[in-house]
Amino acid sequence: MASFILVHGSWHGGWCFDAVKALLEADGHEVIAPDLPGMGGAEAALRGVTLTGWAEFVADLCRSATQQPVILAGHSRGGLVISQTAEIAPAAVDGLVYICAMMLPDGMSRADFKQMEGANPPFDAIIAPVQNGAGTIVDRQRAGAVFAQMSPPEAVVAAMARIVAEPHGPRSTPLRLTAERFGRIPRTYIECTEDRTIPLASQRKMQALVPGAEVVTLWADHSPYLSRPQALAAALIAAAQSVNR
Repeated sequence: MASFILVHGSWHGGWCFDAVKALLEADGHEVIAPDLPGMGGAEAALRGVTLTGWAEFVADLCRSATQQPVILAGHSRGGLVISQTAEIAPAAVDGLVYICAMMLPDGMSRADFKQMEGANPPFDAIIAPVQNGAGTIVDRQRAGAVFAQMSPPEAVVAAMARIVAEPHGPRSTPLRLTAERFGRIPRTYIECTEDRTIPLASQRKMQALVPGAEVVTLWADHSPYLSRPQALAAALIAAAQSVNR
């Protein structure tokens, strides 16, 4: 049985994986889905968040996992975190899974990639700065149509009610990755074909920028943990099985 460490994306928390967590645990796996430190905090807390700090926090969770293999999965912005974690603690991670996530090369930040991919008007329109620019928030009334248009409406309403402020710092921090550490860990990229937040073209651009990942395609929106939880759980289990071969 595997240990899955699931890292949420921007504005969310570990709660977004609840349905997938239940499925994985029912199959006998250990699942850790934390809230990243500083999410939703006041200005000082948001400004204190760094990508390295998040990576160190997640690395400790990987080191304390009780089952093997240890699969570190990130959704959306969570991809930045799992990449940097893998670089910091490669011995603690057996496999990486990017769930329609930021899989970027050494030296590139989320902000850099945003410039490469260009405007996404529906997504860009729902984001606003908070706490004197220390973070951002999304419009809870409009975000569901961008994040989770294929998901059960009641689940979307419940999820959007839990949205919190996202610290600005990690998205502007370039990744620091090496072939010897990050590069030695097997990767799976779960692409979501109906994603309106990180469109499929952007997901495939990242796959080209960081080649070598096993690609799994889901007919899903940006929130496959809501729209396709069984398929997402199955893809995570398959990733764990692949590193055990």
